Order: sequence, then C-alpha cells, then structure tokens
Amino acid sequence: MRLHGIDHFTIRCHPDELPMLLAFYTAALGLTPGPRPSFDFAGHWLYADGRALVHLAANDPSPPALPAATGRLDHVSLRTSGLVQARERLDRCGVPHHELPVPGMPLHQLFLRDPTGFKIELTFDAAEANTAPGG
Repeated sequence: MRLHGIDHFTIRCHPDELPMLLAFYTAALGLTPGPRPSFDFAGHWLYADGRALVHLAANDPSPPALPAATGRLDHVSLRTSGLVQARERLDRCGVPHHELPVPGMPLHQLFLRDPTGFKIELTFDAAEANTAPGG
C-alpha cells in the first residue's frame, strides 16, 4: 500500500448549518458544488480541479450549538497555490486568517476557520510568500 495524499474530508452538520457552510466553502475557498450520490440526507460535494474535495453531510441530528470539538483532529491541510489570490479572496469574504512560515522547510501556511470553527490550513510553497506583497 502507498498513500498519495488526502482524497477528501467530510464535515457533518445540522441541516440548518448546511447553507452557511456551502456559502463559506464556495466563496472563501472557491470550491464548486458538483455531483453527489443520492444519500438519504442533505449535503453537497464540493469540487476543486474536478475532484470532490469537501463533503458536507447534513446528518447531525443535534441542534446547532457551539463549534463541535474535533477530538484529536486539529485541522486539515490543503496543498495550495496562489497566495496573493487566497489572501484577497479571504479578505473579500471577511474571513480572518493568519500566516506562518514553516521553520526549516520551503513551506508557508495560511490558517483560517470555517463557520463551525473547523481549522483549515492552506499550504503554499515558501517562494510565493517571498515574492508576494504582504508576505
């Protein structure tokens, strides 16, 4: 067996949270809704470059409350390019974010949270941060 990277991640939510999550992932990250199997619960599959990267599953029967704990899972990192465009998109959407270089590695990270509090890391080549305004 050989692992090749993250195929997708699934976010369970209450049906009332589905519209805000769909709006966030399409506006802030530029994902596109696409085909999804006919499950017996509402949801969306959101695509990047023809791959269903984020699955939204409205199959959490508990009412919306404080952001749910994710146990030992801290965040999901998505390999990304276009640092300047990412900053501009997040700023336009009013999404708070912060950036950190990875010490000793040619990587630059941008962290943000979705409306439920789930942390997302966008990982860029450090060269983009060295040449991008605001880096």
